[in-house]
Amino acid sequence: MAKEALPKQYLLIQKKHKKFFDAVEELGKVVREEGPLDEKTAHLVQLAAAATIHSEGAVHSHVRRALEAGAEPDEIYHTLILLTSTIGFPSVVSSISWANDIIKKKTP
Repeated sequence: MAKEALPKQYLLIQKKHKKFFDAVEELGKVVREEGPLDEKTAHLVQLAAAATIHSEGAVHSHVRRALEAGAEPDEIYHTLILLTSTIGFPSVVSSISWANDIIKKKTP
């Protein structure tokens, strides 16, 4: 992923707390390798979790990563609308708007 595509806050933490950041990155890599889910599916699952906890930054991150892993925008939208009966319509709408922040930048 190109550094200019990453949020400034992410890059600041990466620079200031390198050992911590590297450990978090390694944990993410290890847990994705622990099971049978492919990378795209793993990021869609993490996207759903990010939407559930109302984390705009994590929604942005997992939309970006899911797209890079081959997800189509419709798969991202479906992942989010599947949450409607669990987290409620307003939360889903917010998450879709955050997803659109990335989708509009990454897709033609």
